[in-house]
Parts: sequence; C-alpha cells; structure tokens
Amino acid sequence: MNINKVTLAGHLGKDPEIKVFGNGGKVAKFSLATTEKWTAKDGTPKERTEWHNVVMNGKLVDTAEKHFKKGKELYIEGSIRYSEYEKDGQKKYITEIYANTFQFVGKKEGNTPVSNEPDFEAPVPQAQGEDDLPF
Repeated sequence: MNINKVTLAGHLGKDPEIKVFGNGGKVAKFSLATTEKWTAKDGTPKERTEWHNVVMNGKLVDTAEKHFKKGKELYIEGSIRYSEYEKDGQKKYITEIYANTFQFVGKKEGNTPVSNEPDFEAPVPQAQGEDDLPF
C-alpha cells in the first residue's frame, strides 16, 4: 500500500498567485504558515513557524481567486510533490503540497468543504485531548 497524504491547518502568507494557461486551465500558488508553540524546560515560551508551498488546480482555483487573502485561515488536504530544476548551474529542489480539498476555518468563515472531487465531503478536524494521542 502507498499513501501520500498531507493535512495542514494554517494561515495564508500572501494572496494567491493565479496563472492562466492557453487552454483556459488555471493554477493557484500560495504559501501557508503553520505555527507550533511549546514551553521549554526552563518555562520560556517557544514558537516555530513552517512555510508550505501550496498548489491548487481545477475548480479550487476559482474559489482561491475570489476568496483567498493574506491571513485567511485554511484547512487543506492534499499530497506532497517534489521537483527539481537547474538555475545558474546549481540544482534547486522544490517541495509543494498539491491540495485536493480545503475548508475555510476560523470565526468568520463557514466550514463547508471545497474539493476537486464531485460530491466530496472533507472530514472536519477534531481536537484531541492528551488522552487521545497515540503516543
């Protein structure tokens, strides 16, 4: 069995960049920030933010184009894709998350899922207590 699945919940780092192709197809690219917070052994609060490159295509792009703005909170499911290219004689590597579905989250948005799949319902992420964690 092979599984390539990513689940992220975070904030848009910038408005999406929309690219339109000659055949009418579109792609949206944007960054999504996820922040982890914890307390160090000495009691000092710590924080680390990871930035994820996200790509959307299909009907998801129309929603992204109309409603995605820097700072919006999103829940995204998709898969990881790696690619490489050469620039100035050096190999460069890119890791991107290809989103299949998303939901707006936060106080002002509904939680209706949007997907490239017809009649798809994404699961709503559930908070877990410490007793529910598998480790």
